[in-house]
Amino acid sequence: MQDEEQDRYRAPALDKGLDILELLAGVDGGLTQAEIAKRLGRSPNEFYRMLDRLVKRGYVTRIDGDRFSLTLKLFGLAQLHAPVRRLVSFAVPVMRELAEASRQANQLVVFDRGNPVVIAQQEAPGYWGISIRVGSRIGLFDTGSGHVLLAFRSQKERERMIAEHVGDGDAGGRMTAEFLARLDGIRARGHETMPSAQTAGVTNLSAPVLGADGTALAALTVPYIGLIGTPAAPDVSEVVRFLVAAAGRLSDMTGAGFTAPGA
Repeated sequence: MQDEEQDRYRAPALDKGLDILELLAGVDGGLTQAEIAKRLGRSPNEFYRMLDRLVKRGYVTRIDGDRFSLTLKLFGLAQLHAPVRRLVSFAVPVMRELAEASRQANQLVVFDRGNPVVIAQQEAPGYWGISIRVGSRIGLFDTGSGHVLLAFRSQKERERMIAEHVGDGDAGGRMTAEFLARLDGIRARGHETMPSAQTAGVTNLSAPVLGADGTALAALTVPYIGLIGTPAAPDVSEVVRFLVAAAGRLSDMTGAGFTAPGA
């Protein structure tokens, strides 16, 4: 009787989509449409439309032409749920202290559905500073935040993030030897320092907020500007130290037990 009651509320199309997502979540390297059908005990034709919709909605991506792989969209959605709200609540006082010490603005950024997204912003304490609206979606390849989020992820996770960002599954074309070496350098230093690709005279300083497994949950970033006529303002190297220490504190709050290089 209980099984009959449950069957009254079945949604076959939804079940089919969830079956695909759950299958791909446990597979490395993706599966073809025929392989998906075989593993789920169904005809390949049953999955054509469902796979097409999952690709268009960003939950699944094509790799190597005919293979389907899970993207990080579900991970991104989870990131913006309660855990991220808790991270922001922990981060606000640390970000405020960082702004006071550095005399610079700062922001907290996570990866969500193909882009780094600003989830918290702290204004500079003085008259001058670079501000980015909360909710802004920024670049993955041309920002310090994007570099840090990639640097502190596994190779497989990097490829998925890049595939989701570029939208065409061509993650391999972005993973050049030069770019990978840059990411390795960021990981070794514990932070990124690079000129802003969007605003002249701004240097992006970014450090990771790490989870217990060493994965970057977020990037803490200072868009550094030189303050003329403010003798007490810290220089770039001092601000980097403040930033890395602040990111380390946030990492400790996540249970990572993280000690940043140079902190």
